[in-house]
Amino acid sequence: MPVTEQQTDSQSTPAGSEAGSAPPQLRDAINAPNLITFSRLILALVLFVLIYLDGFWLTAAILFVVAASTDFLDGYVARRYGLVTVIGRIMDPFADKIIVCGAFIFLLDKKVNVEQGVLWSGVNAWMVLIIIGREMFISSLRGFLEKQGMDFSADWTGKIKMGLQCIAVTASLLSLAPEFHAVENFILFRNVILWATVGFTAYSGVAYVVRALSMLSSRG
Repeated sequence: MPVTEQQTDSQSTPAGSEAGSAPPQLRDAINAPNLITFSRLILALVLFVLIYLDGFWLTAAILFVVAASTDFLDGYVARRYGLVTVIGRIMDPFADKIIVCGAFIFLLDKKVNVEQGVLWSGVNAWMVLIIIGREMFISSLRGFLEKQGMDFSADWTGKIKMGLQCIAVTASLLSLAPEFHAVENFILFRNVILWATVGFTAYSGVAYVVRALSMLSSRG
């Protein structure tokens, strides 16, 4: 029995359609805010290489500021144009933690020998321990609460904490550049902002725990 053109089209079109189209989850993930988030991860890797290589401190500081700024951009675009996705909600805080915590790790006790002497990042091990410990604990706590159907979005303490951490990383990077190290009172500013960042990071963690306990108790 001969196969008609109509029969051929009806049989071949669905297969071709399936082959040429991506799964819905993948199509939803490939949007502007998520691409911005992924670019932040790439910038983070470049930043870590620059810190490791030494001698590119001003470039590293500028790159960090640009990468950190995309955190506000991807969130704005996602909300403004209704492009909020599950993968975006997961990747956005993940990218934040990679670039901030990673920068603190690479700057840990970082020293540079120059003609003026030894330049130091100002970042101590106990500072990194508090910052990373807080991030890991609160991330686990958020995952637990949201699994229970509770909204545990970032509050004002979390946003201020993130802002202070970004300023602290930038100041630490610049303090390793001889031209900034020579600026009067810049090292004092770096030390103050580092201590303030660690202190507020700890305070923010406590505030989140209190908030979580309140949510759990009110739920009964």
